[in-house]
Amino acid sequence: MTKAVFDACVIYSASLRDFLLHFVKAGLIEPFWSEEIHNEWMGNLSRNRPDLKKDNLERTRRKMDSNFPNALIRGYESITPTLMLPDPNDRHVLAVAIHVKAEYIITFNLTDFPKSHLQHYGIEAVSPETVVLQLIQNQSHQVLQAVKDHRLNLKRPVKSVGEYLATLEKQGLPQTVAFLREHEADI
Repeated sequence: MTKAVFDACVIYSASLRDFLLHFVKAGLIEPFWSEEIHNEWMGNLSRNRPDLKKDNLERTRRKMDSNFPNALIRGYESITPTLMLPDPNDRHVLAVAIHVKAEYIITFNLTDFPKSHLQHYGIEAVSPETVVLQLIQNQSHQVLQAVKDHRLNLKRPVKSVGEYLATLEKQGLPQTVAFLREHEADI
């Protein structure tokens, strides 16, 4: 199982967050985050989408933490000030990754986590697309089942395969979508 810290930017979008969490439910990814990561995605979402109620965001946070009880990490805080990254505000994400001995930080902000700063810890910053493509390469049957489960769980609104794939494409997963189009009958 791939051990990965979810950066706030991949939790921010409900569509992408739920998509990735279905790989967690399928036993393909072991996720990690912290209160600081929660506060970051929730704060950004509140600023950018004032129409969203704070209670709903809190409910999402609680569901993530209760559904994945080992994902919420504490005890990494003393590592944070010792780290150097281009953006000091991202040090807490790397600290969580070091603390749990994660293989990956899943993020869209790859330049914020330079390879030269992470390789000493055996950690790599990767995009959501990269993680999914690696899973497809190694466990395509389980990936297709997780994708199918995710699509069929969508109730508001229910999505056709085409609508579902269009949503994933908007989330920055074009190669994943290309693979899934080849397997539409399975999802």
